[in-house]
Amino acid sequence: MTVASVGPGFSTTVEALRLREWQLGPGQPTLVMDQFCAEDFNLIVDDRADVHVSSKDGRFYLGWFPLGRPGTDGEGWKIAVTGTAKVPGYQLSFDTETPADIVAAAVARVLETSRRI
Repeated sequence: MTVASVGPGFSTTVEALRLREWQLGPGQPTLVMDQFCAEDFNLIVDDRADVHVSSKDGRFYLGWFPLGRPGTDGEGWKIAVTGTAKVPGYQLSFDTETPADIVAAAVARVLETSRRI
């Protein structure tokens, strides 16, 4: 039995190198916002038409800034989860041109990891 030796670099096929079409543009923010219910979350639309969603306990925050979050360089989405006394929280940011599908997937995963206590 003969084993082919692997040389330096990588190998691929012409098919694998073909161009792909990638989703671009902000898409529909309702894909993100439709994940929240009034029973568990508060929704506020401010005077700039920015949308803020927070959990009733105040530990989850989502902000959508269609024209960019003030004081940032094009931040369009902000997700923050407040930590506890023993475990730090975290934040995620996406720019204004990030497809809403991508943000919706991140939000869905964050919500899936939460549980009522």
